[in-house]
Amino acid sequence: MVDRDELMQAMNAELQPEAFRDYCPNGLQVEGRRDIHRIVSGVTASRALVEAAVEADADMILVHHGYFWKGEPQVITGMKRERVRQLLAHDINLVAYHLPLDAHPVLGNNAQLAERLGFTVEGPLREDGVGQIGFPARPLTAGDLQAQVSQVLGREALCVEAGDHPIRRIAWCTGGAQSLLTAAAAQGVDAYLSGEISEQTTHEARELGVHYIAAGHHATERYGAQALGRWCAERFGLEHQFIDIDNPA
Repeated sequence: MVDRDELMQAMNAELQPEAFRDYCPNGLQVEGRRDIHRIVSGVTASRALVEAAVEADADMILVHHGYFWKGEPQVITGMKRERVRQLLAHDINLVAYHLPLDAHPVLGNNAQLAERLGFTVEGPLREDGVGQIGFPARPLTAGDLQAQVSQVLGREALCVEAGDHPIRRIAWCTGGAQSLLTAAAAQGVDAYLSGEISEQTTHEARELGVHYIAAGHHATERYGAQALGRWCAERFGLEHQFIDIDNPA
């Protein structure tokens, strides 16, 4: 068991959310009980995840996508009310880290994805640490990379080929980071991998000569929150369970 405030202080010290200009509040978003025994981690604080956490008798839900995003309605009604109502009714803490959990060099979504894909990290894609640049274990064709990503993530990745050049240097940023393709190309990579793809991304990839892999927003961001949950469990002797609410997007 650990006091919630002690646990929050440790996570904030590790992830340093104050260093980021983000689209949502990072850290504790909905307050629950003080004593933490069991953490459930997941990608998004959907109603399904909240219900699963209630069933698992969790004291804290730890996610990458929480609530209170900039530009969304501030009122707590409808779908948001039901999610928050269940958290309050069961005294469960909701903790969310967005950009800090993308950028962390060990626990972050991009670092964890690189580990699973066997990429060697050269350095960050952005100055704030979001996104990474590195090398595959061996030179790959675009088709090779598509097949490898599909196998590791368990879903069919989309590939936009931009010529026949091999992939020796690659950049990646999980989730909805297709807009960083141009920045990746400026750093001389052969391919760029993200979660989502927009209509214009196909044209940009072809014109920039950079192979593009879209592997799914949810699929690429399943690893940061569970890595942070494991970190909490190992450091404080807590129980931790990652619950993956399937999402094809």
